[in-house]
Amino acid sequence: MDASGSLGSSLVERLLQRGYFVHAATNNLHGALHDLKGLPLDNNRLKLFRSDPFDYQSIVDALKGCSGLFYMFEESVYDDFTTEVEVRAAHNVLEACAQTETMEKVVFTSSVTAVVWKENRSLDTDVNERNWSDPEFCRKFKLWHALAKTLTEKTAWALAMDRGIDMVSINAGLLLAGTQLSPEHPYLKGAPEMYEDGVLVTVDLKFLVDAHISVFESSSAFGRYLCFDHTVCRPEDAVNLANMLSPSSPSPPSDGLRVIQQRIQNKKLNKVMVDFAGDVHVDD
Repeated sequence: MDASGSLGSSLVERLLQRGYFVHAATNNLHGALHDLKGLPLDNNRLKLFRSDPFDYQSIVDALKGCSGLFYMFEESVYDDFTTEVEVRAAHNVLEACAQTETMEKVVFTSSVTAVVWKENRSLDTDVNERNWSDPEFCRKFKLWHALAKTLTEKTAWALAMDRGIDMVSINAGLLLAGTQLSPEHPYLKGAPEMYEDGVLVTVDLKFLVDAHISVFESSSAFGRYLCFDHTVCRPEDAVNLANMLSPSSPSPPSDGLRVIQQRIQNKKLNKVMVDFAGDVHVDD
């Protein structure tokens, strides 16, 4: 969930390539069909489900017989009301997982924005999975994406621990794919500050998909995993990202930008990825 969108549809495709039976759930069945149009939908290892995260029974139906869940929820616009929506959705899905007898593991997609925002950030010389964004700081500066991701992930972890669900989270950088990729992407609220803090990171779609599968398949994976494959720390990196976000606009000047030391690490994920067999298991 959600099988529509660039990440969900790519994850479905990759899981099928690796031989899994997949229940692809989405509240936007038309969108999922569009995003999955490159796949043979008559594949006997793929079932599509219309599943509303606010309709508990539809979640239960989609999860029936599944041993794993890849959960993702992304809005196009974030405001002070979005957090409640995301928290409710995550609560319903995790509760349904707890009631699914065959469920063995949940991979929960979160964000780097749930990690990097708080007062006195400069005191952290090494930002990693142990860091959390401060909800009050996020509210104060209207960092709605960060607030939603922080409180939703905390809710998911609390419920997972209470219900005995084996869960890991992928805290992803800015995904460089999809229709949302623009200067108005909610992840980018506070981007100049992230650049100055050395924590502005991006992730390629293939890398993000492989990261999800690697932590799912690893029996030793636990906790949170920061996921990115590029850090924007140099003026030329910032210009390249700006050009990617707005390709029709003139290239912005890099005057005033300086080289920043990277202060965020994803060593924990890299250790899992080293052991990940990225080859295709099944190709029908």
